[in-house]
Amino acid sequence: MQEKEEVVNVENKIEKEEAPSQIKAALQARCPRCRDGKMFIGKTYALKAQKMNETCPSCGLRFEREPGYFYVAMFVSYALAMAEMIAACVGFYIITGYMEGPWPYLIATIGTVILLSPINYRYSRVILMYWLTPGMEYQPQQERTLVEKP
Repeated sequence: MQEKEEVVNVENKIEKEEAPSQIKAALQARCPRCRDGKMFIGKTYALKAQKMNETCPSCGLRFEREPGYFYVAMFVSYALAMAEMIAACVGFYIITGYMEGPWPYLIATIGTVILLSPINYRYSRVILMYWLTPGMEYQPQQERTLVEKP
């Protein structure tokens, strides 16, 4: 009896370890349904423009659920940019202690937003899909069920 319980506990631990965590999958920009397929083609900082896959290469989930779905990601991107600008100003003040004029702060905030805009683009869409879209939860049974195309 104890051996069966131990085997079941070991199997449950293995299943839990194999399932990727939501945070890890989001940071890697993986599909929110299977957490396996990549949402984006290429790297975050590449010479080409970033491109998002239309469907998950692993489970076939269509990322744009309806026309204009990713317009909401602009609001998420705006919130990320505001947090980054505030952090840049506070960091600039802590490092330099400068309080004479607004120009250094303006340069720091604009530079921060320009440098982090590719990250904002990518992760605003990831945040929208993972945490702001109802019905977009992890379904491990959908993992690796893509039908091969001829």
